[in-house]
Amino acid sequence: MAPARVVAVMLLAVGSVLLSVAADTTTVPSPEPFIWQKAHATFYGGADASDTMGGACGYGNLFSEGYGTRTAALSTVLFNDGAACGQCYKIACDRKRADPLFCKPGVTVTVTATNFCPPNDALPNDDGGWCNTPRPHFDMAQPAWEKIGVYKGGIIPVMYQRVPCVKRGGVRFKINGHDYFNLVLVSNVAAAGSIKSMDVKSSDSDDWMPMARNWGANWHSLVNLTGKMLSFRLTNTDGHTIVFNDVVPKGWTFGQSFVSKLQF
Repeated sequence: MAPARVVAVMLLAVGSVLLSVAADTTTVPSPEPFIWQKAHATFYGGADASDTMGGACGYGNLFSEGYGTRTAALSTVLFNDGAACGQCYKIACDRKRADPLFCKPGVTVTVTATNFCPPNDALPNDDGGWCNTPRPHFDMAQPAWEKIGVYKGGIIPVMYQRVPCVKRGGVRFKINGHDYFNLVLVSNVAAAGSIKSMDVKSSDSDDWMPMARNWGANWHSLVNLTGKMLSFRLTNTDGHTIVFNDVVPKGWTFGQSFVSKLQF
């Protein structure tokens, strides 16, 4: 066989092997990149953010719960009836659209969604009705807002993107309510930050029982679980699931909080 034909045959053989290997390799699609989007941002809560406590997500004292002053209330389209509670956003002043007197370019701040900014239909969307549908808007804790804007500006155009949340320690659970109504607050959630579904299982059962979002980051069950050892199963909005086995000990009472050792 001529040398040229030998080389051609060898190349065909190598190509066939490579195609075979490629056919047997599962290609894992890359996650969708977080993209920058346009919005506007105002601020509330005072210079120390003390008036941002509580809120529509139900986290209560944002300082003791680990959220601090890097928080924001979201407009209707972003809040999504509480499904966005706990999500994290990186925000920057949009220098291309902002008055340079009120913008701090080149700086970003990351906030956690902890509250709802309600619409004000009595005011126009572009003149006071900042959180009206369909506007994406962040009403940020003042210390966070002042990282990217100058106080006198009041409102600035921003660019924002969803980012993974970074939290210290494990996911936390607080149980409120009463017999046959267990209201569980889920907080300090890393990664996606928000929860898509939640189930509960008591120590005297092998069955997982679905819970329903009640409001904000609070989920409820209508079964009598009082005092029983409890496990929770959480699935975040990225589709990842963690089982928190026996995270609530036997003999618990309403109003108690429990810190797990697990995190997304």
